[in-house]
Amino acid sequence: MPEKTRSTIHLRVAAATTSALLLSTAVLSTVPAAAAPANPAPVGSSVPGLPQLPPPPLDHLGRPAPHILQQMRDLAALEFIPGNIRGMLLAAVGFFEGGGKPGAPIPKDAPVFAQFGWPTVADQCIGGENRATGTAIAVPGPADLPLPGVPAGHATFVFTALGTERVAENQQDSMQVHWVNISTLRTGITPLGYTGINPDGPATIAGTADTGPGTVVAVLDGGVTTTGENGDSTCRFFPTTGIFDVR
Repeated sequence: MPEKTRSTIHLRVAAATTSALLLSTAVLSTVPAAAAPANPAPVGSSVPGLPQLPPPPLDHLGRPAPHILQQMRDLAALEFIPGNIRGMLLAAVGFFEGGGKPGAPIPKDAPVFAQFGWPTVADQCIGGENRATGTAIAVPGPADLPLPGVPAGHATFVFTALGTERVAENQQDSMQVHWVNISTLRTGITPLGYTGINPDGPATIAGTADTGPGTVVAVLDGGVTTTGENGDSTCRFFPTTGIFDVR
């Protein structure tokens, strides 16, 4: 399958996923308040006569909760799931679980950020042979980091290809974020490039978008070329999507 066609299919899948998320959110927002019990049961409670509320799907950083990770693992185990999708799901689970080890503590003065919905993967990436996991975040302005800062009404996208070497000077592919501000219907495409983050690797690229204030839906797509002792490697990642608010 031609690379252009494959990229188009990936973008359509990501866009469809985002559309489904937005549709379900819209449907839930239209449910009358009277339909809910006046005193709903706490999460995990078993009060007779009151419905038990399900646990939230995300934690305070927008990461999948443990029961969601288990559902992803169960889905990957089904026989009819294609191998590339299975690999993507398991890579996402492994990324968020961190191999069972707690992640690094977040500084108190760290900027507010939103992780994209799931990590993405690229085959034949590390050393031109091994699979790499990529993670993307959006930092809505105003924020002091990443340098030189993010103005109000803007968002900076940061993508890191974990386990890779530094960003190559000559890029053989491009990575970009397609975004739409659903509050104002403003749209744009923001290219990501090397901005000085992680000069020794892992490869990290970023870009800032003038989204204006509102709720922004974004789709990241493309690749990044890394360089090291074994030469250059161009890593083409599956798309991933995010949704966040800009002030």
